[in-house]
Amino acid sequence: MTTASRHGAPSRRLIASYDSYEDAQRAVDTLSDRGFPVDRVTIVGSDLHLVEQVTGRLTVLRAALAGAATGAWIGVLIGLVFWAVSPWTVSAVLSGLIAGLVFGAFWGAVAHTLTGGRRDFASIRGIQASRYEVMVNEPDAEAAIRILTGTTTGGVTEAPPARDDRP
Repeated sequence: MTTASRHGAPSRRLIASYDSYEDAQRAVDTLSDRGFPVDRVTIVGSDLHLVEQVTGRLTVLRAALAGAATGAWIGVLIGLVFWAVSPWTVSAVLSGLIAGLVFGAFWGAVAHTLTGGRRDFASIRGIQASRYEVMVNEPDAEAAIRILTGTTTGGVTEAPPARDDRP
């Protein structure tokens, strides 16, 4: 399969297809280990799905704790900025931490309460593809296929020579 060239970009050819991103990544790593110029490789995920993994029930207490953790980080960062400007006082970092904890916990609890129970769970969202295709610039496709299949010429697996494709 070859993709059409757009805007002067080289056309690409499908050299392998995998069920998992890790397998596609491993194929590109194999190409890299054999000296193939991987800047000519693309991994294309197809048939995308939004996957939301529910991690647990979200209560006002958990929302407050999560808000406190976020607020603490923000408070410490702000405190570090103040400490960098006036290093003779470390209390800016401690004050930032405490203020961040308090405000974060308060706003985390308020935000959860305002949802009115419409979203009483915590989750992590991500995008997953059904297939991952490894594609290579057309002129280099045969060399990439030889590397991935272990086919050699004269006992040495060949990678294409480096060249400058910039206009």
